[in-house]
Amino acid sequence: MEPRHVARRIGGAVGAAAGATSAIGIALSGAEAGAAAGLLAGPIGSACGGIAGAILAGLVAGAAGCATGAACGEAIDQKVLNNWRCLACGRTFTLGPR
Repeated sequence: MEPRHVARRIGGAVGAAAGATSAIGIALSGAEAGAAAGLLAGPIGSACGGIAGAILAGLVAGAAGCATGAACGEAIDQKVLNNWRCLACGRTFTLGPR
């Protein structure tokens, strides 16, 4: 018997895509914050800080979206879908409450 985790994988992928897409607005504010922090090092520090802030904001938003999507998918796997597959016969089923 093995778990299939169909909804968790799909939810994680969709959540990561949604998080990365919404990161565009977050990346702009992250770039502004990074540029302000890098301003102490001069114009090059401001540019590097802006790029680093945008990248970091995008990664954080993508990871948060992925975690949220995977958690929702896990709940769907356990409550709705036939999440388990028998290795001997290939049938799928849901484990009931014990």
